[in-house]
Amino acid sequence: MNDTPQRQPSRLLPIVIGIILLVAGLAMLAGGIKLLSLDGTRYYAIAGVAFAIDGVLLIAARSSALGLYGLILMGSIVWSVYEVGFSWWALVPRLALWAVLGLVLLLPWVRRPLAARGRRVGNGLSTPTLVVAVLGAFGLALGSQFTPDPTTIVGQIPAHRDHPVKPAYAAGADWPSYGGTDAGTHYSSLAQINTHNVGQLKVAWKIETGDLPGPHHPAEITDENTPLKVNHTLYVCTPHSKLLALDPTTGKTKWRYNTQLSQEGAKNFSGWAHMTCRGMAYQATGDASDKPAPPAHAIQDKNNTQNAPATSSCPRRIFLPTADARLIAINADTGQRCANFGDDGQVDLARHQHPFKPGGYYSTSPPVVADGLVIVGGHVTDNSSTNEPSGVVRAYDATTGKLVWNWDAGNPDQTQPIGPKQHYTRNSPNVWAPMSVDHKNGLLYLPVGNAMPDQFGGNRTSADEKYSSSLVALHVKTGQIAWHRQLTHHDLWDMDPPAQPVLTDMTTRDGMQPVVIQPTKQGQLYVFNRVTGKPVVPIHERPAPQGAVKGDHTAPTQPHSALNLVPPRLTGADMWGATPFDQLACRIRFRSLRYDGQFTPPSLQGSISYPGNVGVMNWGGVAVNPADQSLFVAPKYLAFVLQLVPQEQAKRMEQAKSENGGLQPNTGAPYAVKIGPLMSPLGLPCQAPSWGDVAGIDLQKRKIAWRHPNGTARDETPIVPLPLPVGVPALGGPITTAGGVAFESGTLDYYVRAYNASTGRQLWQARLPAGGNATPMTYEADGQQYLLVTAGGHGTFGTKFGDYVIAYKLPGKSD
Repeated sequence: MNDTPQRQPSRLLPIVIGIILLVAGLAMLAGGIKLLSLDGTRYYAIAGVAFAIDGVLLIAARSSALGLYGLILMGSIVWSVYEVGFSWWALVPRLALWAVLGLVLLLPWVRRPLAARGRRVGNGLSTPTLVVAVLGAFGLALGSQFTPDPTTIVGQIPAHRDHPVKPAYAAGADWPSYGGTDAGTHYSSLAQINTHNVGQLKVAWKIETGDLPGPHHPAEITDENTPLKVNHTLYVCTPHSKLLALDPTTGKTKWRYNTQLSQEGAKNFSGWAHMTCRGMAYQATGDASDKPAPPAHAIQDKNNTQNAPATSSCPRRIFLPTADARLIAINADTGQRCANFGDDGQVDLARHQHPFKPGGYYSTSPPVVADGLVIVGGHVTDNSSTNEPSGVVRAYDATTGKLVWNWDAGNPDQTQPIGPKQHYTRNSPNVWAPMSVDHKNGLLYLPVGNAMPDQFGGNRTSADEKYSSSLVALHVKTGQIAWHRQLTHHDLWDMDPPAQPVLTDMTTRDGMQPVVIQPTKQGQLYVFNRVTGKPVVPIHERPAPQGAVKGDHTAPTQPHSALNLVPPRLTGADMWGATPFDQLACRIRFRSLRYDGQFTPPSLQGSISYPGNVGVMNWGGVAVNPADQSLFVAPKYLAFVLQLVPQEQAKRMEQAKSENGGLQPNTGAPYAVKIGPLMSPLGLPCQAPSWGDVAGIDLQKRKIAWRHPNGTARDETPIVPLPLPVGVPALGGPITTAGGVAFESGTLDYYVRAYNASTGRQLWQARLPAGGNATPMTYEADGQQYLLVTAGGHGTFGTKFGDYVIAYKLPGKSD
């Protein structure tokens, strides 16, 4: 007989797990009680008590701990399905951690020490209860993979409805304007690359411009450039306002122009809030006596033409806006300044403006050329003060640079050129986004921004109230107003129209109408007859939340288009996180902030703005296929928090250095403002994915035909890159083509992607070396179609910096 005592299984692992559960339960209980005090769900408090008790049972090595844990997990499953149904990403923070821990509890190294303590009545059911619960959790996870996402729409837009496409709406072999044409459709009639062969695209050439940010540059230095292809040449501008002329077939540099950007008053550019160049404008006079630029095979490489003498012969011009508030006319053939334009080739956009800080005013978006005029708007720094430069739009003679007219929203009827000693209206609403032109009808379309500051409107003038956050149509020749429509009343949320208006034709009950489509940050797509300004898609005024801070007011209603991508109102169940604990923190914060739905006024306690001021749509805009009457868009969904801070408190915070970013001064207003995304303690958005989609809209039927999440978390996950298909925001617009393909490159993960524009199915993707936060373009050279992507990153969006221009094409005989 063996009298050697049996070795008892180690209780160390159950004790460690028990301590973890006890601490987790107590933390959840504390948070749950706080949430209950805010009228939130009871789940976290109840679960916190149960987990704490279970932790004590594990420490005491009781087998009943397994059964209790199984019951807690079963209850969590029921609660989760009740709250969010079978949405996989919404279930992750509610169940993933507890399901994995339940699996750990089933390991023999945990069960044996508990069994060694002896059996009690009912303990025999503990392990089976836990097994059932764990299987239920993993079965739910597996089953939810096959359950359609509630935000996904599966459908199709009928292709090739045989609507003839007017040349004004379609780029062809060239891409002569920022939006393809001045209609802003971002559409190309090229079809060599199509849905059948797009998966074969390969890199044709890649260059580095040499323009990279330095250590002391502004946070929002961005490479948002969409190059032009015209005159046998690609024209590329960089964040530091440099211009490159490239061979479209090889990427080889023809010439460079360095504007020698001024740093006066802004050491290392620290005074700039933004630094970008979205694009340029091109003009050809059509003088047959002047030969165009040589074709690709006859290039003369010139390193830098900045110091070359200006020339008076400029039959083809590039108009380049600079970050130090100049507009320069450059010979598109040689890279020399056009001497007869303005003052030796440039006009000073700071003229007739009151003094401003360097970087506080300049044109980030391209000008437009129409009727012999070059027309330019300007960016103004948000929330710096109530004494910012005017948002004036100016039209100059494209040959001489002489001012022909000016439209200042603060003095809208006086469009004749301003007097030599006069100044434009201080702080009037600006036009920072790209403009569009209807050349046939002689109309210019302005997406007009907001008067500063964005989140307090108590000091706004009657002109501000009329023209802020509006779409304004001007007569090109005179700058006089043809019509205007306000898209956000008394805007307190920075919901100004951010994107280029799109001009196309739409089938209506009254026949085909010429329309302008204005994408907006709030998710509305407003559609007007572009000649009369009358809505083509119905717009309804809906009651808006009230209760602004002292000294301000809110509009009683806000316009709502019948065609929109507005997300549903947030609820506590929509709060998200990587774990139950940061999800709980998000739910507490959600309940602690003011939220009455869209257009909740900014407040002292902090208000949720959803969609936030990054917008459902931003400067990248949308792409419209005029043949199919379809619209392709990459909407994004991020909630932001707006908190007004009384100026005395803001000064104390600044003196105490207690504010680490996010506080904007609003000098001259009674409140500073703190703005930031609604994020979990782990740095993830507090609302559940998807945070970014792609969608196709059937304009004939006025409805979303398809929509699904877009992009992965590959470049946002720490340590190990995980390509989780959560759907991420995109900053940078799409294009569409007659080949049935749409391209987009602006997502937080570094890819350019191709989609079937009719169904939304992804057809191809290519990895980018940096953030591709610009709108792509396409062109034809030597009989081949190219896709061109600028990949330079975005400071505010947090994508990797670079200085790349990359061209793709199909394999051909020349390869």
